[in-house]
Amino acid sequence: MDIPPLAGKIAALSLGALPLSYALNHVSALSHPLGLALMSTLILGLLFVAIYNSLSPGKIYYDPLYAVFAVFAFTSVVDLLIALQEDGYAVGFMEFFTKEGEPYLRTAHGVFICYWDGTVHYVLYLAMAGAIHRRKRYRNLGLYWLGSFIMSILVFLPGNLLGKYSSEIRPAFFLAIPYVLVPCWAGMRVFNQSRAPTCCTPSVVQEEQRKGILRRPVDLALVIYLTLAGFFTLFRGLVVLDCPTDACFVYIYQYEPYLRDPVAYPKVQMLVYMFYVLPFFGLAAYALIFPGCSWLPDWALVFAGAVGQAQFSHMGASMHVRTPFTYRVPDDAWACFFGCNLLYALGPHLLAFRCLWQPAFFLRPPPGPLDHHKKDL
Repeated sequence: MDIPPLAGKIAALSLGALPLSYALNHVSALSHPLGLALMSTLILGLLFVAIYNSLSPGKIYYDPLYAVFAVFAFTSVVDLLIALQEDGYAVGFMEFFTKEGEPYLRTAHGVFICYWDGTVHYVLYLAMAGAIHRRKRYRNLGLYWLGSFIMSILVFLPGNLLGKYSSEIRPAFFLAIPYVLVPCWAGMRVFNQSRAPTCCTPSVVQEEQRKGILRRPVDLALVIYLTLAGFFTLFRGLVVLDCPTDACFVYIYQYEPYLRDPVAYPKVQMLVYMFYVLPFFGLAAYALIFPGCSWLPDWALVFAGAVGQAQFSHMGASMHVRTPFTYRVPDDAWACFFGCNLLYALGPHLLAFRCLWQPAFFLRPPPGPLDHHKKDL
């Protein structure tokens, strides 16, 4: 997969968030939640106009997502400033916004989704904008971003409404509406892009698809991983649903007490895992056993981004100082917690890498007879 060069103009424009946020932090009118929401809307509107006028309109006509990535790159820098300020590494930038706009960003989960957005998403935006600038494909990067972005929204917004910060909802919360609608539109555009051509000949595809699972040790290991990860996903889902078994009681009190945190983000995260990621694990295991499941490479990238973002936020928040001490990972369980959650995060990335590395098994069978009954299991 080609990694396109980063978009320099958008990077320079996004750094304008530094002086702008510092100046707005000293505007007294922003101490009112409604004034803050209106000012944020105005800034985003002016930013879009500035992007359209300062950057080449031809790129926007070629792919409107160029403007979307430019705006989101700007907000990624803002999110990074929020995270750095909440951890004490920066002062005087976004304090007004976390106090009067979105106070739930001051939680441990909020801090870590800001770190992810300000680093991983930021690099993805610059890379995808650079690909548009040079008329190159960015489908794989777009799918990874799509999964990561949607996962953050699926957990963060319901967590705000259901957790202890539900009474702190301010007008700025409704600025999240575009963040819900844009990924739906962007996702359709990304999925509709043509796939990168493969160098697999029909004979290579036939030969690869004749192999049984026992002759593909990497795929066998991935199937075993997906099975174990599925059980782990189901188990943690039952834990947050207050399953009365002793195993669930021991786990939530001795290994992951963060699942009891009243902020609700960990509970929502485990339920999203159980209802969305668990079915994918089952379907992915099926696709690794039976050939021709051409949908797996795309969706493996989507779920790799989703699980990567989710595990980064979940693991970080479980150990962050803003999480009350009683809900942090106990010292004697730290190695077990870190190892299990790190493997849970790495597995979908290894699956996506395998699908991109040798895609022949997942391609549609070429025309002609394929003697399935002679597979060597």
